[in-house]
Amino acid sequence: MKAIIRIALVISLGVFSTAQAQILRKVSQDAFQPGEELKYRVHYGFMDAGEAVLTVAPEMKSIGSRNCFKVTGTGRSLGAFDWFFKVRDRYESYIDSDAMIPWLFIRNVEEGSYTKNQNVSFNHYKSTATSEKKTIKTPGHVQDLISAFYYARTIDFNNAAPGDTFLINTYLDDETFPLVIKYVGKETIKTKKGKFKCIKFKPYLLEGRVFKEKEGMTVWVSDDKNRIPIRAEAEIMVGSVKMDLSDYKGVAHPLAMVK
Repeated sequence: MKAIIRIALVISLGVFSTAQAQILRKVSQDAFQPGEELKYRVHYGFMDAGEAVLTVAPEMKSIGSRNCFKVTGTGRSLGAFDWFFKVRDRYESYIDSDAMIPWLFIRNVEEGSYTKNQNVSFNHYKSTATSEKKTIKTPGHVQDLISAFYYARTIDFNNAAPGDTFLINTYLDDETFPLVIKYVGKETIKTKKGKFKCIKFKPYLLEGRVFKEKEGMTVWVSDDKNRIPIRAEAEIMVGSVKMDLSDYKGVAHPLAMVK
């Protein structure tokens, strides 16, 4: 809590008092709303490996003079998988409701023997990101891992053609990288929650570390105003991972389900 307050003070005093003349972009969005919750079941091969939850807080938050969504993402391993590779991840992002950019990003990760705890403040007027270790220059409208997902839901794909790509500049571990998403087309898929009309994408990934190839992941997003990921599949260095929507509530629009 002290770290959050400290970063908030840095932003409110160091950003808003010195750079009011700068203008942030305006992004129109109605894909999600306060109170939305998305739950996913994660499978590693045939194993039921874990659960991921994304929650938009029911109340808006203020960072300086900016109105923000507070989004929390958690991930945990389940069952037998929890015995040999315990996962307890928690992410928080405070996302500007008008500009769809993050002001704060909090990351607490426990994955097996690996742990990572990081608080990051973004100064979009000066194009910088500051963690406990360093301050780096960032591209305009840079996103963290959580805000990138919610910003992507605001993109208009109505006129997209197969092969079109969309770029989102993203921050992770005191570095930035271009997250590129390739539009593949439309497809109806069947899940335990029912059949959904979907838009199909392939994010370009970093080869050789976790993923086998650059286009080793496929994501199916609901073909409606919500743009909710229904399924994601990825080929990794050892095996494959699949994530399916298992439950949802508080969505802004009816989902594109096929009866």
